Amino acid sequence: MLHPVAASGDGGFVGPSINEFFPKPVLFVGTPFELNRIMIIRLIVLVAIILFFWLTTRRMKLVPGRAQNIAEMGLDLVRVNIAEDLLGKKDGRRFLPLLTTIFFMVLVMNLTGVVPLLNVAGTSVIGVPLLLAVIAYAAFIYAGVKKGALKFFRNALFPPGVPWFLYILVTPIEFVSTFILRPITLTLRLLMNMIVGHLLLVLFFLATSFFFFQADGLFKFFGIGTFAFGIVFTLFEILIAVLQAYVFTLLTTVYIQLALADEH
Repeated sequence: MLHPVAASGDGGFVGPSINEFFPKPVLFVGTPFELNRIMIIRLIVLVAIILFFWLTTRRMKLVPGRAQNIAEMGLDLVRVNIAEDLLGKKDGRRFLPLLTTIFFMVLVMNLTGVVPLLNVAGTSVIGVPLLLAVIAYAAFIYAGVKKGALKFFRNALFPPGVPWFLYILVTPIEFVSTFILRPITLTLRLLMNMIVGHLLLVLFFLATSFFFFQADGLFKFFGIGTFAFGIVFTLFEILIAVLQAYVFTLLTTVYIQLALADEH
């Protein structure tokens, strides 16, 4: 995908490596603003999202066209099924811009992994997943402190119903799981799914290229199998891209909900 050559100099097959995610800079090389392929894809995604919603919402019609209908379906998915369902209408609308931004940013950056000529997810390098996880974590802290800092930290660190002498064990565990592990797990869940998915797709399509153009005799027929697996895993990767966007947004909403709850 990033490296279309599947064979080494001696004719052997060379699979994908972690170097797939560290392409060389191609623009503004040697400056603080240098951009590699993945960073350019991220910029393309941001422009595409802004342009899409600007074009589909600037002249909204009572009977929506196809593009407006797609935009409304996506927005309703986040608003109805995630934000308002978990947070209620008042808090759901308050955090809706954040949740909508996270959902569509993750979704479209995930899908670039299966877009021809792009072929790598913008979320397959830690920068974007970590940034979004930090934003989700900041929203969680903000929601809790805004409602009542004392009650928020007390409920988070000293869960009600626990015998007082067990807080010696429970409080450190709650601190680590609530304030340290949450952003880490959000980051790694998204990042690892995109890395593994990309490497599998690269493996199948490089193998296809190798069998068709490098292998001898009947071994060429193995390319049909690897190509078929590549197509199947491409469809599976699209499903994973959508699910990961939904899960990331859902977990962000759940964390905010826990911060707003009287007890958790």
